[in-house]
Amino acid sequence: MSDEKKAKKSTKAKVSKKTDSAKKVKKTTKTSVKKTTTVKAPVKKVAKKTVIAKFAKHQKDTGSAQVQIAILTNRINELTAHLKEHKKDNHSRRGLLLMVGKRRKLLNYLKNSKPEKYGEVIESLKLRK
Repeated sequence: MSDEKKAKKSTKAKVSKKTDSAKKVKKTTKTSVKKTTTVKAPVKKVAKKTVIAKFAKHQKDTGSAQVQIAILTNRINELTAHLKEHKKDNHSRRGLLLMVGKRRKLLNYLKNSKPEKYGEVIESLKLRK
């Protein structure tokens, strides 16, 4: 029995030594990290309500293609500014690509169904150079 107790004590001692060394490593890494401040580029944030008011057909219009395209364009511009600062944010990059694809589909729909509205939306949002 005494041999089993000694074996348990020796394993406990090893475990505690490992945790102590792990704590020391964490403490040294925290102090060695330098904080750098970055200057954020000013993002012109447009409220969603103002975008809807500008492109809506009537007072309660939030689902027409023109309004959806305008909202997506606003979100795409904000996310693009975010990704310029955070280059490795791949989750947001995927969301951006999905939004661009959705906007492209809506623009194609608008181009085929109402070409005059398509031209107005492209002009007002400055999507083409």
